[in-house]
Amino acid sequence: MVLLLMFVTVLHIVTLAMLFIATMEKSWWAWGEKENSDLWYNCIFDNATETLLCASAKENEWRLTVQVLMVLAVVFSSISFLVFLGQLFKLSKGGLFYFTGLCQILAGLSTFAATLIYTIQCNEILQDFRDLKNGHFGYCFILAWLCVPLLLCSGVLYVHLRKNA
Repeated sequence: MVLLLMFVTVLHIVTLAMLFIATMEKSWWAWGEKENSDLWYNCIFDNATETLLCASAKENEWRLTVQVLMVLAVVFSSISFLVFLGQLFKLSKGGLFYFTGLCQILAGLSTFAATLIYTIQCNEILQDFRDLKNGHFGYCFILAWLCVPLLLCSGVLYVHLRKNA
């Protein structure tokens, strides 16, 4: 049981880090190596200065929805981890980590909704920036999709996990 507890803790930390990177990093949509777009900015690589020049992305309701859902997912997963640490010390023997699992499942569902909306509405979200036919989904988008099953699985594991000591 101790190994399962360690596995769930490491899984939670890894998914929280992946979720944070997916939310904050600059590659939800990419046009080659030089241009990309994320939830917050549209960026172009400037060869003269060798820096990434970023401008705020055009606001629309779909982009705002994805932003809110991803931030909610990070908040739910963070709360879940903090509650889990508290429950490790305060929960009585044989107790279940229901609240921790519920928060983690909510983080997974929020991430799922955000990535699904971005998948379906990427034309609306990225409107007037560049031709989407020349681009592709970036690594942060893929990272967010990878977080969905990991968050849901860790949430289910937390719901079934009992404190032994």
